[in-house]
Amino acid sequence: MNKRIGLIGEKLAANYIREKGYNILDCNYRTKLGELDIVAKKQNIIVFIEVKTRTSSIYGMPSEAVNYKKQQKIQKLSQQYILYQKLNKDCFSYRFDVVEVKLMGKKYKIDHIENAF
Repeated sequence: MNKRIGLIGEKLAANYIREKGYNILDCNYRTKLGELDIVAKKQNIIVFIEVKTRTSSIYGMPSEAVNYKKQQKIQKLSQQYILYQKLNKDCFSYRFDVVEVKLMGKKYKIDHIENAF
């Protein structure tokens, strides 16, 4: 159930990001270290996006799940991604965003937190 909810949230987030003018470079980029949900580009900024989806606020806001340990992991994964994709560090700036997806029955709400960490 949680995996299915997460996949729904990631699809909604990807559509939202595209509508905001971002070009999606990768979704669900996996390595031994973990996974980057969405890697996108807008102008000369590469954005690493963590998507958190919830159906209720019992456990807090979705973005609260992106704690310090998770942030460190995403930063390590992003460095690996930059090296693997041979992205020139001088040509791009980098940013870490969180997209919260709150599912409420057939409705949903998306909050995009730029420069989340």
